[in-house]
Amino acid sequence: MNKLITFEGIEGSGKSTQMRLVSLTLIEQHVPLLITQEPSGTDIGRKIGGILFNRGHYYMCAETEAFLFCAARAQHVREMIMPALNQDKVVLCDRFSDATYAYQGAARGLNRDFIKIINSYSSMGLKPDLTLLFDLPVEEGLKRATERDNQLKDSSFSDRFERESLVFHNKVREGYLQIRKNEPERFRLIDATRDIDTIRNEVYRHIAEFIGLKT
Repeated sequence: MNKLITFEGIEGSGKSTQMRLVSLTLIEQHVPLLITQEPSGTDIGRKIGGILFNRGHYYMCAETEAFLFCAARAQHVREMIMPALNQDKVVLCDRFSDATYAYQGAARGLNRDFIKIINSYSSMGLKPDLTLLFDLPVEEGLKRATERDNQLKDSSFSDRFERESLVFHNKVREGYLQIRKNEPERFRLIDATRDIDTIRNEVYRHIAEFIGLKT
């Protein structure tokens, strides 16, 4: 069985921090891992990410955005994810295809069938086996993200998506929750308003149960 585990959530939900923390625990237990992220999981993806997230590119249309994310995904799946799965590694991925449905679909308004076609082709039909969805109010998430971005020396490289309106980000959140509603067996909903250690313990428990580790 493939073990592609994805971490999803709105801006500032803490998913990246939690993925890093659980990966350290799994490494201590000698679990073979690939720890990666989208769109920056490959050299090509990092270059694409530089275009996608730069705040100077505020005029980018939704279709270009979707194609760029899927281009990065195509490279990511073929170069990194599929080889790791074929080596029986557990893949922890910060964002994957659900993000495209939530951001470019629910929030940008692109047709879901259109997204399904380009995503399926770019991902070779690969879907996550387990998805941890980190959920919290949009206002809290954006506050955290803004505090993080204020520490950057070059503000042009802070996340372009964080400039979007509250309406946009609420649509993203609603999009994620709708995907979970449609596929409840794949998702584990994480209350991201709690403290880091409490969340870390829950994340580890879900992953350990899924991959067959003793907790």
